[in-house]
Amino acid sequence: MLRTSIGAFLFVITATIVGTSLPLNAAEGPAVKRTVLMQQDLAIPGYTTALVQVDFPVGAREGRHTHPGSVIVHVEEGAVTLFYEGHPMTTYKAGETFFVEAGKVHEGINNGNAPAKAIASFVVEKGKPITTQQ
Repeated sequence: MLRTSIGAFLFVITATIVGTSLPLNAAEGPAVKRTVLMQQDLAIPGYTTALVQVDFPVGAREGRHTHPGSVIVHVEEGAVTLFYEGHPMTTYKAGETFFVEAGKVHEGINNGNAPAKAIASFVVEKGKPITTQQ
């Protein structure tokens, strides 16, 4: 009886540790990689800008998220399909640019068969996280 209780306890502890150590998007495919190229306070009090490279492996999804300010995105390689709240799903190819308003739920997805790369330029309120997952 004691041996069964100890075994059950160890099973629960192990399952909890393994469950919490897995990435949240493990079932969704490869992860999107974001690299901050530059972040700078603006002359506009209370605002900052950031330039971020976003790498999308084949099949990668960002997860639905928002930004506390505007973002302009330029697709440099491949294609990025954009889910954008209140707009039709649109695919942007290398050389194309799109804009996302502050607070709008959106998600970039690589539905293609080649990696995609984009450069995102943010203007956000200082002290707020650039991205908030939904």
